Amino acid sequence: MSTAVVGGEGGETLPGTAHPEAVTHEPLPLTAVAPGSVRGERNAGAGSAVEPVRFVALGDSLTEGVGDPVTGGWRGWAALLSGSLAPPGVGVEFTNLARSGALTTDLTTEQLPAALVLRPRLAAVVVGGNDTLRSEFDIGRTARELDTTLRELSRGGALVLTACLPDPGTLLRLPRPLARPLARRMDAVNTVVHALSARHHALHLHVAGLPWTARRGLLSVDRLHPSAEGHRLIARGFHELLAAAGRPLGPAPTGGPVDPPPGAVADLWWMATRGTSWVAERSTDLLPGLLALAAVEGWARLRGATGRHDERMARAAAAALGALAPVDADPRGPVDALAPAAPHGGPPK
Repeated sequence: MSTAVVGGEGGETLPGTAHPEAVTHEPLPLTAVAPGSVRGERNAGAGSAVEPVRFVALGDSLTEGVGDPVTGGWRGWAALLSGSLAPPGVGVEFTNLARSGALTTDLTTEQLPAALVLRPRLAAVVVGGNDTLRSEFDIGRTARELDTTLRELSRGGALVLTACLPDPGTLLRLPRPLARPLARRMDAVNTVVHALSARHHALHLHVAGLPWTARRGLLSVDRLHPSAEGHRLIARGFHELLAAAGRPLGPAPTGGPVDPPPGAVADLWWMATRGTSWVAERSTDLLPGLLALAAVEGWARLRGATGRHDERMARAAAAALGALAPVDADPRGPVDALAPAAPHGGPPK
């Protein structure tokens, strides 16, 4: 694991670390930060007698920070948020356990045990997109893994942060027969995440409702991960939620200079240099299943039965939630922010 301590306002930057303002604008490889990396961040006053705020982030490449490069690796929304989680004079200890490609099963087998050892006061759990990109997608399993993770973190005394996510088919602008099955899966995952956020009293950010496709500058060149601007928007959204909940915080997250949105040439260059390998790596798993889903989707459209597939997945999500062990839910439900109406990924009605 790699470790870095970055000074917040008035803090110092230790040797070998990446300062949050030292933003590089050259694309970095997805392996720039080793899987399971750890990044620590402390605000000014970390050495004081006041107990620091321990913040642990769990998830996949979104939380790892892919799309927001800094010297030596990735920064991302969780690192940006960590510098704003305490008022002056109180330290912040930040550990990022997220790694690219992580599934919800990786939370309980790898990331959750490590997180519980750290006894966090705040924990972010943002995951699920990779589950929808797997041929063996099982909404019941996704619900069980997420429920276990949120329950154990909450029992350990952590306030948990969660988020609903946009579906990858829309971000990648896939043809409708390919995009619709992925959207259906993402809707199911988001339904589960929203319900579990209520069950475990989490603060929930409706990331799916952000204008990812309307504002190209919010997405990195790969169209799947937020850009530096997108990561900053997510960090500020969580900061707003925490402030509304009455948490003592520092100033809202800021970031370095933001590059202009990628143009058509950059999009084509990414597809030629990285996008092809990205698709190839998933062809042995996702692509055959996705093509089969597309064939079923096309046949359903011809028969006017697309809605039946939507209803079947919605029932599967409801059944997955109903099969979980009873947990006292907060009647107020999760707290949503940045939640305009969206065609996919919205909270259950």
